[in-house]
Amino acid sequence: MSVSRQATHPTILDQFRLDGQSAFVTGGGQGIGRAYCHALGEAGAKLAVADIDLSKAEQVATELRAKSIEAFAVVMNASDRISIGEAIGRTVDRFGSLDIAVNNAGVNFNSAAEETSIEQWDTTFSLNLRGVFLCCQAEAKIMLPARRGKIINTASMSSIIVPHPQKQAAYNTSKAGVVALTRSLATEWAHANIQVNCISPGIVRTPLIESDALAPLAKEWIEQIPAGRFAETSDLQGAIIFLASQMSDYMVGHNLVIDGGHTVW
Repeated sequence: MSVSRQATHPTILDQFRLDGQSAFVTGGGQGIGRAYCHALGEAGAKLAVADIDLSKAEQVATELRAKSIEAFAVVMNASDRISIGEAIGRTVDRFGSLDIAVNNAGVNFNSAAEETSIEQWDTTFSLNLRGVFLCCQAEAKIMLPARRGKIINTASMSSIIVPHPQKQAAYNTSKAGVVALTRSLATEWAHANIQVNCISPGIVRTPLIESDALAPLAKEWIEQIPAGRFAETSDLQGAIIFLASQMSDYMVGHNLVIDGGHTVW
């Protein structure tokens, strides 16, 4: 999707720049999505911050504009085809293109398999897998005619291992599906210079994890991580820039695991 490196002879750091490109991030109103938005914006991209909670998306867009990054907020239900199409349409109308798409919105219910309701199962798959497919499909319809683009999905280390002691069969299965979907779409669209990859984070430190309610589990999780700590959202920012930039032009269908070694043990 980039100008030939042989022709321009840019420096290594220049090849990570995203100047003039447009990026669309789902679940951009908080957590990992917010960190992705800041990283992409600081690398030069224009941002559409999509979230089901418009107030949170607006807050992130305001933060970006305070850094002189062009950004706007858009409300979107990441499990609804019409809502997805409208949000992507607004992005293209605003920026004139869709160069980078990050499908990050997701949900998790911790429950034993025998106690998981069909409503919890369906909600998990509707957002985590069906929604990611619908986003990728809508994004590719813009990128295929342009014959360029980067699509980056958020999976999870749960796509590789069964984290314990929490029980989350629906979540684990949905995230494994995201990896399989990413690989399938990557091979279908690579001919059009669209690279589809995913990032699988380990456990990311949040206020919830640090709460008294989860303190016993948090201690056990830490003991399972060779790095001896949880991920910070900033630990994922380098990966999103790499996968969004021309430096990953030959990476097709990869699941980039960033987990402090959690899946190694």
